[in-house]
Amino acid sequence: MASIALLIVFPFLMAYAAIRDLLTMLIPNTVSVLLLAGFALFAFATGLWGWDLVSHLGAGAVTLAVTFTLFAFGKIGGGDAKLAAATAVWIGFDQLAQYLVVASLAGGALSLAILVARAHPLPSLVSRLPFALHLHDAKTGVPYGIALSLGALIVIPETMTWARMMAS
Repeated sequence: MASIALLIVFPFLMAYAAIRDLLTMLIPNTVSVLLLAGFALFAFATGLWGWDLVSHLGAGAVTLAVTFTLFAFGKIGGGDAKLAAATAVWIGFDQLAQYLVVASLAGGALSLAILVARAHPLPSLVSRLPFALHLHDAKTGVPYGIALSLGALIVIPETMTWARMMAS
């Protein structure tokens, strides 16, 4: 059961968040709620209790405080803030810094790629796609959920969560 949550549910929700953010520039609250529910099931199935559980929840709380501050100042979207926090619960403090660095690097590369693409006209093949037109608009932000999801998928195999799943 625990391996299903980590090997199927977590990557699926990360991929869904990235695709949804790309297509609509929105990450539904249900993604973050399902990530938290999946983690709760994972914690119960693997016996993650005590200070280990508090540490994971603390990683999410600290991340939520920082990302909501960024949201309040208009630097990131609310969906990005909630996704980062829910993901941090899965990752925990042991790899939180690595996750934030990888997601930031991916976000920087994504931002540069979008800026370069916006400097050129859209190819006719994609100019009919509403999401491409929206993404190409200079007034539109960056779908940072892509970077957050990529960072999570790269870092999760290095976490204590992964080690716990492999041991169960």
